[in-house]
Amino acid sequence: MFENIKRILIGKPLKTLDEGGQSLSKTKALALLSSDALSSVAYGTESITTALFIAGAAALWLQIPIALLVLVLLAAIVMSYRQIIHAYPSGGGAYAVASENWGPKAGLVAGGSLLVDYMLTVAVSASAAADAVTAAFPAILPFTVPLSIVVVILLTGMNLRGLRESANFLMFPVYFFICVLIVMILWGLFQAVTGQLPYQATTRIGTSFSGLSFVLFMRAFSSGSSSLTGVEAISNAVPNFKAPKEKHAAATLAAMALILAVFFGGITFLSYWYGIKPNVHSTVLSQIAAKTFGGYGVGFYIVQLATALILAVAANTGFSAFPMLALNLARDKYLPHLYMDRGDRLGYSNGILSLALGAAILIVIFHGSTDALIPLYAVGVFVPFTLSQSGMIIHWWRKKPQNWLFKAFINFVGAFISAVLVITLFATRIEHVWPYLLIMPTVLYVFLRIRHHYISIARQLKLSYANNDNAVRHHYDGATVIVLVSNITKVTTEAIDYAQSIGDYVVAMHVSFDVNPKKELKTATQFKNDFPDVRYVDIHSSYRSIVKPALSFVDAVVKQSQKRNHSVTVLVPQFVPKKPWQNILHNQNSLRLRAAFAAREDISVSTYYYHLSE
Repeated sequence: MFENIKRILIGKPLKTLDEGGQSLSKTKALALLSSDALSSVAYGTESITTALFIAGAAALWLQIPIALLVLVLLAAIVMSYRQIIHAYPSGGGAYAVASENWGPKAGLVAGGSLLVDYMLTVAVSASAAADAVTAAFPAILPFTVPLSIVVVILLTGMNLRGLRESANFLMFPVYFFICVLIVMILWGLFQAVTGQLPYQATTRIGTSFSGLSFVLFMRAFSSGSSSLTGVEAISNAVPNFKAPKEKHAAATLAAMALILAVFFGGITFLSYWYGIKPNVHSTVLSQIAAKTFGGYGVGFYIVQLATALILAVAANTGFSAFPMLALNLARDKYLPHLYMDRGDRLGYSNGILSLALGAAILIVIFHGSTDALIPLYAVGVFVPFTLSQSGMIIHWWRKKPQNWLFKAFINFVGAFISAVLVITLFATRIEHVWPYLLIMPTVLYVFLRIRHHYISIARQLKLSYANNDNAVRHHYDGATVIVLVSNITKVTTEAIDYAQSIGDYVVAMHVSFDVNPKKELKTATQFKNDFPDVRYVDIHSSYRSIVKPALSFVDAVVKQSQKRNHSVTVLVPQFVPKKPWQNILHNQNSLRLRAAFAAREDISVSTYYYHLSE
């Protein structure tokens, strides 16, 4: 039944040879990997105006120079990541660049920041989608958190179906959003130029006002720079592109940057021209839509629909990039190897599920508040930006290709602005970004402990060789098998027969209690009659414990077997019910015993399964 439901929800398994069919064209990659960056225009301008509005409406003209500075940073970051795509075509992005040029610890900071940030990406996007819906339908405002989690669940199911199906699904909301915003911005600009919508700005550009400070400006700039989150995702997913992978990835990144620049610049200009003020009941984008289309008509609701769709699917950038980054970290032994396993649809399912769980937890913790999530979201992006771009300066210094000084200068500009933004976020938003200072050391510690574990395991499992010849091995002279006997059934008799076929010396062990001596005697008598050539040992337990007496007996047998140079196998008979749910009614003792024996050295634990037919 479970398999049937799984097939309906996820689809039939794909062969490994079908992987080439999962590669992305530029059109599909733009939909799959740029939805996060493009969706950020829905709240980027609003973040700037909200920060500036602290100083009053007179400060809102600063959104124009701040937007220009954000676009300069966008240009530097995009040119830098185009260089990263060509220099590191195997993917990995900031993690790969920082690891190679700054060292493994810096790489872990970049990788850990991005892993957490992709969870925040999903949480922010799902919460923002819920906000867009509640802006149009205020009656469902109390259900923001459940609505956000539903978005996460739907995207998880979609991504478990594979890259191509995800991209096919995303093409409509992404390109619908692009078309709707192009129409809105062009129509708004046309009305502004022709005078149909007169100049309504709160103050003219350059107007002085009280309360202006460098801290206020940088706080607003850092808030607006949240529009650049998601730009790095394409560099992490280069292996997912069709060949030539680097060329297609770089072209997709350039297209995404151009669209993002037009949208962010256009929305910010219209926000200034219309004199839009931040409002807790209505987003800046929805206010612009209402002004542009003359009220709350069809045009307004189309923009709200497009915004809700793009914000919902924006989380998909995280679903695309997180598994690839987790794969790279797992290859380097910093994450469990299960992140290298592909699912039925050739996606890295464990990464997808981990991301969804982390995002859902963040949504619950922060109550679906984008205002609380975005500063933490931004610092998680700009730390890797700083490390990757400064790392590329080192890369060009070492390689010294043609025009390397110009390339290094581009990276320097991006690294400098990113570093300033990180400092600004910690200086002005410490009340929101302080969790980063707790999360990152914890994440780094976990990474290092996991790697230490894998290295330790490899060292312990490595074969020893004598005189550079054959591997040192232990040759046994025989095999002792201990069969656990509860009562005499078909399971027991078949297990004994099997034990005699693999062992030179077979011992049946039974643990008896004081509850029913007659039954214990009957069991012993019946066993000796059925198996006269097998030693039967009845271990009495006055405290009703099975595990401790069994362990003590096995330890004693192991000592004797070592003297005879015998291997020791503990065989646990167990019947398997026909219906899986019936397992919860049986076999608890078997589970406890196997868990206890697993902690013992010098023994092997095996299970003899007897399958019931009814």
